[in-house]
Amino acid sequence: MNRAFFQHQWIAFWRSKNTGKSMAVSIVLGLTLLYFFANLLVLSFFLDKILEKVSPDRDAIESFNAILLYYFLVDLLMRFQLQELPTLKVKPYLNLPVGRNKIVNYLSLTSLWSGFTLSPFLLTVPFLLKVLVFEGEGTAFLSMVVSIAGLTIFNHFFSLWLKRKINMNAWFMVAFLVGLALVILGDFYLDAISISIVSRVAFNAIIEQPYLAILPVLTGFAMFYANQVFLKRNLYLDELRKERSTDNSVADIPFLKQFGMAGELAALEIKLILRNKRPRSTLIMSGFFMLYGLIFYPKGEPDGTIMIFAGLFMTGIFIINYGQFMFSWQSSHFDGILANKISAEDFFKSKFIIFTIFSSITLLLTVPYVYFGWRILLAHGMLYLWNIGVSSLIVLAFANWNYKYIDLSKGSSFNWEGVGASQFIVGLPLFLIPLFIYMLTKWILNPVAAMLMIGFIGLVFIVSRTFWINKLVNSFKAKRYTIAEGFRNH
Repeated sequence: MNRAFFQHQWIAFWRSKNTGKSMAVSIVLGLTLLYFFANLLVLSFFLDKILEKVSPDRDAIESFNAILLYYFLVDLLMRFQLQELPTLKVKPYLNLPVGRNKIVNYLSLTSLWSGFTLSPFLLTVPFLLKVLVFEGEGTAFLSMVVSIAGLTIFNHFFSLWLKRKINMNAWFMVAFLVGLALVILGDFYLDAISISIVSRVAFNAIIEQPYLAILPVLTGFAMFYANQVFLKRNLYLDELRKERSTDNSVADIPFLKQFGMAGELAALEIKLILRNKRPRSTLIMSGFFMLYGLIFYPKGEPDGTIMIFAGLFMTGIFIINYGQFMFSWQSSHFDGILANKISAEDFFKSKFIIFTIFSSITLLLTVPYVYFGWRILLAHGMLYLWNIGVSSLIVLAFANWNYKYIDLSKGSSFNWEGVGASQFIVGLPLFLIPLFIYMLTKWILNPVAAMLMIGFIGLVFIVSRTFWINKLVNSFKAKRYTIAEGFRNH
C-alpha cells in the first residue's frame, strides 16, 4: 500500500501545472542541503580539536557529552520552525477499502525522509569514530550511535506531534514557549538547573554501561507511538476542516461585531490564518520571536539602538511577517472580494484591526522583560504605538505593489512563493526610520525623550488614520485590477 501511495503522489507531482518551478526549487534546495551536509562532516571530523581548545582541561568525549543535549534542544527548535508536516490528501481514499493504519504508517515513514534525520549522524559519527572506535571502544561507539538515533526519533515525532496539537489548540504553543523560556532562564541566568551536567552524566553513563542506550530508544518509540495514536484519532481533520462550516458570521469572535463590515472581514481573516498552513506557520514563527529579548536583555540594560531593534521586532513581528504578503493572502479569492459589495475602506480597516489585535498580544507577552529594566518596557510601549501607527501603514502601502500569488496550503519553510522585490525593500523603512528618529532626538535631547518621540509620532498616525486610509484606498483603486491580474497569472 505504501508503494501505491508513493505512486499516486509521484503522478500528482508530474501532472501539476507548477512542476517546472517545483523542480527548479528542489534542485536549488538539494544543492544547498548537500553543501550543508559537507560542512557538518568537516565540522565533525575536526570536532575533537575544537573541543580540546574550548575545554583543554577535559577529554574531548567529556566535552562532547556535556553539549549533546544542547544540540538536541537546538535541533528540536529548528525542526519546529523549518520541518514541514507530512501531507497526503486522504479524502480520495475515504470511500475505498484503505485502513487508517496504512495511511498513518505512510505519513510517519515518509516524514523520516528529511535532512534533519541525517544531520545528527553526520555531525557525530565521524567524531565518535575518531575518539572511540580508533581507541578500541567499539561497544561504547555503538551505544552512543544508538542513543543518538533514539533522541533523533524522539525530536522528529515530538515536533510533528506538537505542531499538530498547536494547529488544534493554540494554548499548546503558549505552553511550549513558556516552558522553553523557563528552561533558558533556569539554566543560563538563574543557575537553577544545568543541562550541561545532566547531559554529561547521562552520556558518560551510556558509554560506561552500554545497555543504557535502550532508554533513549524507548523514549523515541514512545513518541512515535503517541504520534501514531494522535494521527489515527484525527486523520480526517485537516481535509474536512475546510468544509466543516460555510458560516461567514462573526459569532465566533463577538468582540469584532462592533466594527461592522470591517470587523467581519477581520474575523474571516483570523479564521484564514488559523485554518491554512502558510499563514498559520507565519503566526507560529512570530510567537518564537517573543524569546528574542533573551538574546540581548539579560546582559544588562542594553543601548537604545538595541532596544529599538529588539522592541520593534518583537512588538511588530506579526505586522512584519504577515503584512509583507498583503494582499497575497487573499490571492485565491481576490476576484471575489472585488466583485462583492465590500468597500475598499472596510477592507483596509480590517487589516488595521488584525494588526492591532496581534500587536497588542505580542506587547503583553513581552511585558515580563521589565525584569531587566524599566526602560525596556518603555521602549516596547512606544514601539508598539509606532508599529500600529506607522509600520502598519508602510506594509499596506507596499502591498499595493505586490502581485505575487500564494498557495495557503503550503508551509512557509523554504517557500519563496509570494516573495517579490517589495518584500526586500519594505524592511528598510520599517527599521531605518524609527532608528533615525531615535538617534536625532537623542542627539538633541536625551534617550528617554527619543523613545517618547517615537511613541508620539506613532500616536499621531493612529489618530490621523482615516486620512492615511483614504490615501491607501486611492492607490489601491488605481492598482486593484493589476493586482488581480497578477494573482490570476501565477
